[in-house]
Amino acid sequence: MTSLSKMNREELLALKSELEAKYEDVKGKGLKLDMSRGKPAEAQLNLSMGMMDVLNSHSNLKGEEGVDCRNYGILDGIVEAKQLLGDMIEVPAENIIIYGNSSLNVMYDTVSRSMTHGVMGSTPWAKLDKVKFLCPVPGYDRHFTITEYFGIEMINVPMTPEGPDMDMVERLVSEDGAIKGIWCVPKYSNPQGITYSDDTVRRFARLKPAAEDFRIYWDNAYGVHHLYEDDQDYLIEILEECRKAGNPDMVYKFCSTSKISFPGSGVAAIAASEANLVDIRKQLTIQTIGHDKLNQLRHVRFYKDLAGMEAHMKKHADILRPKFEAVLEVLDRELGGADIGTWIKPKGGYFISFEAMDGCAKAIVAKCKEAGVTMTDAGATYPYGKDPHDSNIRIAPSFPTPEELAMAADLFVLCVKLVSIDKLLENK
Repeated sequence: MTSLSKMNREELLALKSELEAKYEDVKGKGLKLDMSRGKPAEAQLNLSMGMMDVLNSHSNLKGEEGVDCRNYGILDGIVEAKQLLGDMIEVPAENIIIYGNSSLNVMYDTVSRSMTHGVMGSTPWAKLDKVKFLCPVPGYDRHFTITEYFGIEMINVPMTPEGPDMDMVERLVSEDGAIKGIWCVPKYSNPQGITYSDDTVRRFARLKPAAEDFRIYWDNAYGVHHLYEDDQDYLIEILEECRKAGNPDMVYKFCSTSKISFPGSGVAAIAASEANLVDIRKQLTIQTIGHDKLNQLRHVRFYKDLAGMEAHMKKHADILRPKFEAVLEVLDRELGGADIGTWIKPKGGYFISFEAMDGCAKAIVAKCKEAGVTMTDAGATYPYGKDPHDSNIRIAPSFPTPEELAMAADLFVLCVKLVSIDKLLENK
């Protein structure tokens, strides 16, 4: 497409008139499409229906160690579930604690425990004058809402093609003892789909924080969520890098099967050093007698091992890949060369990140909603919902059908053009 920034005022007004007619036509169709969250589609949920059949009233419900999964006990998860999730995130089973269905719940608990009881004997954060977190941006909105809920001050750290700006991270954590953590989605990041480079991971492991209780919150949400079998990102393992760097206790690693099996009934886990796990178990002993062991057993019986999980994820990729490619094809065809937006082609994860012209994201999202397509709120990918450039928009292609997605993508680029033309006309 011709660069809109090179058009004169008359050309822009003529194009605007043409596009407004198309927009009114789309509004008349009464669309009701939701692209606001990275929800798996029904076809993806159907992939795991066999999990409902691996256990029944005649099944042997004892685990590998003879534990009756119907009964109380086993605080940190059955051994075979720890092995399966440990293999999934490349850590030894003994470094895993299994939780319920949601890794977000585990992250919330981890921050909450730090607020009320501190980290491994340090002062509880709630007793400190100030607590701060570093937040790579754009990032995952639900991370930011946790720290906001606890009144933790959030500091934006720009993302680069290799991960967070590590010069900034190193400087800030070494200078400010009030900085207690950093949120990270290190593989196929939400929303950009960026995977941290080897150098970035090693620099994380070698951090010299001023706070002894500083922790890296390593949310490995998309570790096995590749879109392409022959073109995948590789992420080196953070716990091992921290151990080698002499910082074994500096990281909490989170994961779940929420977008692998069923989002409503997956299995979540935290991986950390033994010293961290001892600290965490103190709370768990009070909080619960154990999480859902039958669900843990169900997952193990269904996937069997990492190879079974990887084969399952290829089926997910076969459903997701055409959707991502459909959106990217529309963006390339309709906006390529227009100079009114940029985007990244991810190799995995659940999102496409779009950068509009400064000051345009909220207007684009509002215009989409007016015509029947709900997007993630503009600003959601930044702490406090405040995108300083009002430019980032998170596109979630997973939930709509291919037909709905085609309509939504066409409407999206139409709204981008209309809002961008208005912005350009302001300066003409």
